[in-house]
Amino acid sequence: MKKFSFSFYLGLAILLFFLVMALFAPRLSPCDPYDFGRPYLKPSPEHLLGTNDVGQDILSEIIYGSRVSLSIGLVSALVVTVIGASVGMISGYYGGRCDSILMKITSIAMAIPSLPMTIVLVAYLDASIWNLIIAICITAWTSTARIVRSRVISLKEQPFIKIEKTLGGKTGYILFRHILPNLSDIVFTRGILSVSSAMLTEASLSFLGLGVLGQKSWGGTLHYAYIRNGLLNNYYWWYLPPILCISLSVLGFMLVGSAKPARKGESKGC
Repeated sequence: MKKFSFSFYLGLAILLFFLVMALFAPRLSPCDPYDFGRPYLKPSPEHLLGTNDVGQDILSEIIYGSRVSLSIGLVSALVVTVIGASVGMISGYYGGRCDSILMKITSIAMAIPSLPMTIVLVAYLDASIWNLIIAICITAWTSTARIVRSRVISLKEQPFIKIEKTLGGKTGYILFRHILPNLSDIVFTRGILSVSSAMLTEASLSFLGLGVLGQKSWGGTLHYAYIRNGLLNNYYWWYLPPILCISLSVLGFMLVGSAKPARKGESKGC
């Protein structure tokens, strides 16, 4: 059994915390985040994180906001990883004309500035979770495709792959039985890191007012704190919680994605 470093388990603990928050939001939330009340209340026993400009409980907003932020991050990462890994595997394994065409498409996609492109797409699409996910995934798969391709080019020259080809192994069998398992570390790491990237993109879009309308998200909370002068009036209970949640969740994914198994005999010290 692989033993991971302390940073991995710390990241995992952070992610489990937010996952539980998202899954059990109705039970954990002290109020309905859409109910109106007294605006601009400071933190108190009744409202632990105070209220916003329309009297909605900010703690409840944060708890419910984890659902949108995490779901967009996870689904976007899954789509990005599947597309990137598929393109990289096909390109690296077949080579030749197929590789040339796929890498040209990848290079064109990489040349497009991702955030401006995403902003333009979201601005012209209907505001929904799925359209936001599509906009995020348009260009985010390219780096995964290139990394996977380089590994596949190396793997297909290995003796065990050549033996399978000589014995008449079918392409699909070789790709999924022998090559894909040897890409698991790259695919896992790229997938985890893609979640944090997608969450940051969603937060940026929501902060600009291009998020999912009518649904709570961390970026959306920041958006309203900004346009209602929450930052200028130093309503710290309004803008600090979503910033901390975004930062901690991204940190959790980064720690898990970049962690490596500890080697035997490795010192646990600094």
